[in-house]
Amino acid sequence: MKEGFLTGAMGGEKIGAAIRRPEDLDEVLGYQHIKAVFLLGGDINFLPPLAKKVREAGRVLLVHIDLMEGIGKDLAGAYLLKRMGAHGIVTTRAALAKQARELGIYVVQRFFIVDSESLRTALKVATGPALPSAVEVLPATVPTYVVEEIKKELGVPVLGGGLLRTVEDAREALGKGFDAISTSRRQIWQAGVVLQP
Repeated sequence: MKEGFLTGAMGGEKIGAAIRRPEDLDEVLGYQHIKAVFLLGGDINFLPPLAKKVREAGRVLLVHIDLMEGIGKDLAGAYLLKRMGAHGIVTTRAALAKQARELGIYVVQRFFIVDSESLRTALKVATGPALPSAVEVLPATVPTYVVEEIKKELGVPVLGGGLLRTVEDAREALGKGFDAISTSRRQIWQAGVVLQP
């Protein structure tokens, strides 16, 4: 994508809405301050109308390809998602993240950081000429130094996700240096605008 991830995909906002069911989309679209919708699963057959609705609302749809049923977890699958209207993908698969950048879509590479070794591995697999548009770190409760190290080594936006239950949790995560967060918690969606700097 030509625009940077934070301005293009996130629309300059700090909160992205993670949804697991298509029926949650209408609520998300009611929040003008939420520009990015992270679809965390579902059936590929329901994607075209959902993607159309997101586009018509002027929002950005990022599909977690690893969790989507009925589609290959490969470059052909990412291309199909693009053709069906997704603006980008989320994946834990390093090879797919690198390949999918060729499609001109947003690519968010997701990392589960549970210890120092998983941090080292994440930094190793994400480096190279085909960096993702952004990385998402789970859980968002990691220490501040993890966020700082990823930003320093990769130079791409770092999102936080997972284990955020309250508005205060979201505020703490953003205070650690995350550029933005993704969450399925409605109370954080509602408060998203007050979390802006």
